[in-house]
Amino acid sequence: MGSFCTPSYSELPSSNETVTGTEIPSWVAEAGRTAFARAAEIADSPYPVYEGQRTAMYGADGTSRLTDDELQGMNILREGAESYLPYMNRAGEVADTLGAGYEGMTQDELLGSPFQGATREELLGDYQGATREELLGDPFSLESAQPYMDIYQSSMDPAIREIEEQTLRAQNDARARASTGGGGFGSRLGIMEGVTAGKGMQAAGDLRAGAAREGLGFAAGRYDTDRAARFNAEDTLSSQADRDRSARFGADSALRGQYDTDRQARFGADVQGRDTYETNEAGRIQQMNAYQSMAPLVQDLQTQAAAGLIGAGEARRQLDQQALDLAYADYLDQKMYPQEMLNFTLGALSGTPYNTINRSYGTGSQMSANPSLFGQTVAGMGGLASAYKLMNT
Repeated sequence: MGSFCTPSYSELPSSNETVTGTEIPSWVAEAGRTAFARAAEIADSPYPVYEGQRTAMYGADGTSRLTDDELQGMNILREGAESYLPYMNRAGEVADTLGAGYEGMTQDELLGSPFQGATREELLGDYQGATREELLGDPFSLESAQPYMDIYQSSMDPAIREIEEQTLRAQNDARARASTGGGGFGSRLGIMEGVTAGKGMQAAGDLRAGAAREGLGFAAGRYDTDRAARFNAEDTLSSQADRDRSARFGADSALRGQYDTDRQARFGADVQGRDTYETNEAGRIQQMNAYQSMAPLVQDLQTQAAAGLIGAGEARRQLDQQALDLAYADYLDQKMYPQEMLNFTLGALSGTPYNTINRSYGTGSQMSANPSLFGQTVAGMGGLASAYKLMNT
């Protein structure tokens, strides 16, 4: 059936002791010794060092853990970290110009000084004109006609003087003839002088009487003419006064119209200036919003470009790392293969049933018992395998 495996003793047992042992089959004992020897061989083997590459490395000198794409993407992120600043700064500069407010003219400047036109008295003028009594004059009478009659009679004075001179020449002629005609002519001289003087006086009297009669008619005519002249002169002066008054009103109206035109021009210019300011303000706001919109857009585009490069580099690095991890996993499998085979053997041995025989021995000598070789092997094999596995994990 097999050999009997008994405990070993460093000394023989004493005569009053009983030794009990277990006998196992020889094939079990042989398998245990073989397993123990294999375990000792594994335990005595040097610590295996993995000489392959554990981490994916890049770069010209192979010292970078990042791919070229990842480095380029990070450089883009680093260099573009403030790419938005020029746009935000420009937006800030535009914002500083906003809200200054339209500095138009004041209400007093728009209205201007009050219109200082002519007063009503100045526009109407001071022309008073002659009264009706002054225009009509005094009623026609001998008293009122006398100045005109005097004028007419004074116009007769040359004719009267001519008559008087003719009378005087006639008398002188008569004297001259009397002096050459002899003494008898003297009495006739007086008569001739009297006749001549009488005729002269008669002619002058007739002329004066006629002048008096005609002078009254002349006075009536001149009276009416002067009255009509006064009315005509008054009409002329009144018409001129009306024209002057109309001219003053026209000039004042023109000045007032120019005043209103200038005021409307000021209001129009102020409205246009305000509209221009608001239009420019709206344009600046649009410009500011455009700069503000560009800032994140530029940064987003750079971020997307960088993310694409980083993602591509990361994907490559992961693939490279997976290959390295697979190689290292193969190495670990190969390194643990002896131990796994030993554990497989021990598992198979411990799971195989076999019969044992218990025997007892009594002696008179003193002995100290040690576990059998198989007991040492089977009892300690599991702990040795566990320690080895822990050491190499």
